[in-house]
Amino acid sequence: MDVHDNRQVADGYRYHHVRDTQLPFADESFDVVLTNHVIEHVGDEGTQRAHLAELRRVLRPDGVGYLAVPNRWMLVEPHYKLAFLSWLPHAWRTPYLRLMGKGAVYDCEPLQMRQLERFFADAGLDCRNLCIDALRTTFEIERAKSASAGVLRRIPDRALLPLRRIIPTLIYRFHRTTSENS
Repeated sequence: MDVHDNRQVADGYRYHHVRDTQLPFADESFDVVLTNHVIEHVGDEGTQRAHLAELRRVLRPDGVGYLAVPNRWMLVEPHYKLAFLSWLPHAWRTPYLRLMGKGAVYDCEPLQMRQLERFFADAGLDCRNLCIDALRTTFEIERAKSASAGVLRRIPDRALLPLRRIIPTLIYRFHRTTSENS
């Protein structure tokens, strides 16, 4: 689902335009649910929570999900390419966007790591933070021969754990709470 049908491959797939968080699918109808940079566009905290509740609803009891969202504490906001935009109080974001000539309305609500993890738990979803794994994979794909990739290879995960809060994209694998899956 997307605002526009931008699929590269259409055969065997149907496009569904969804205007709010309510998904047009039956309960427990998917083995896999992907939500890639969507939750920051659905609206405020209540709507973001509703988005996660819908993902849980359509996910089969033994299904798995993937969610990625820009981290509120990223240095450069990816939609508008402005430094510190998402760090500002909500009321200041649109004026800053306008002042910099980058748009009329800031319509994103990037999340913080702990905030998103609380939303998952409240929706009845267990999650696993994949930020460090994704960071390592990105460097291996895009910068495999660079000095920074070499340094990253030598840093143990436990040393990178404190950096999860500032990695630009929050990435999670999720499933229904364990008590339900038993």
